[in-house]
Amino acid sequence: METGANIVTGTRYVSSGGVHGWNLMRKLTSRGANVLAQTLLWPGVSDLTGSFRLYQKSALEDIISSCVSKGYVFQMEMIVRASRKGYRIEEVPITFVDRVFGSSKLGGSEIVEYLKGLLYLLVTT
Repeated sequence: METGANIVTGTRYVSSGGVHGWNLMRKLTSRGANVLAQTLLWPGVSDLTGSFRLYQKSALEDIISSCVSKGYVFQMEMIVRASRKGYRIEEVPITFVDRVFGSSKLGGSEIVEYLKGLLYLLVTT
């Protein structure tokens, strides 16, 4: 990549980034989940749960081989493991626009899985 980064990740949580179409509860849930993960895991990025990313092929192959998570936690595990392995990660602002069709799968079971995944990463990274 032109900047020398191994990973470029889009973030909703820096100046010029944002989210459109989410209600206040969804925004607070997403932001709260990211703040909690940042506080416990110190990954060096502001948006762990977003999935708008560009990976250098060799970095992707290395990182993905050590990941076990699925669902929402997978994206978080990828970026945390990349950070721990010393990969250079850069952020770019993105504006996330909510889906036009369908509905979010985020519910109680996904929140429980997120918390279990967070604990797993806290213990294993």
